[in-house]
Amino acid sequence: MKKLTIGMVCVLAVMAALMAFSGPALAQSAQALPIPEAPVATNIPGAHELPNPNTTYKIAFGIKNPAEKVDEINPGLIAVARYFNTLAVNGVPADHRKIVVVFHGAPIFLNNAAYKAINDGHDNPNIALIQSMKKAGVDFRVCGQELVGRKYDPATVLPEVQVDLWALTTITNLQTQGYIYIAGN
Repeated sequence: MKKLTIGMVCVLAVMAALMAFSGPALAQSAQALPIPEAPVATNIPGAHELPNPNTTYKIAFGIKNPAEKVDEINPGLIAVARYFNTLAVNGVPADHRKIVVVFHGAPIFLNNAAYKAINDGHDNPNIALIQSMKKAGVDFRVCGQELVGRKYDPATVLPEVQVDLWALTTITNLQTQGYIYIAGN
């Protein structure tokens, strides 16, 4: 039988401590994201222009193009969720993250039945992410003129999405309230 040296005992103790703390630490960091299904921007050591926890970020993102494939989550939606998570990871408090998504083109705001009807029976892959983002505090709007023009029944819009008269009015009103508009894909 081998004897353990003091050095071996120390190494084993350190390894045990790391294993004991790494699981909860990883779980805690994943739980800390306001939108757990979405990524966060990769940290760049020494990067300048980080999110400022003292700034209130009032941003409206336009999403108008569908994903390349009807069964893929819209990349614009993923980008907004990633930005929201990045603000949180960098210490921007929830009440300083005022993010609005304005849909005017991509029919990702439709409930599953309506989405399937116009996409050859494919389920709407965006629903879970929209629900998670709404729960985290992201506001969703859809252009009412889009609904009329494409003959979408307003009753088929996801309950997380507010129907507005016109995206142009929504964007203008948000800008008068201090929001910055970023036209998306």
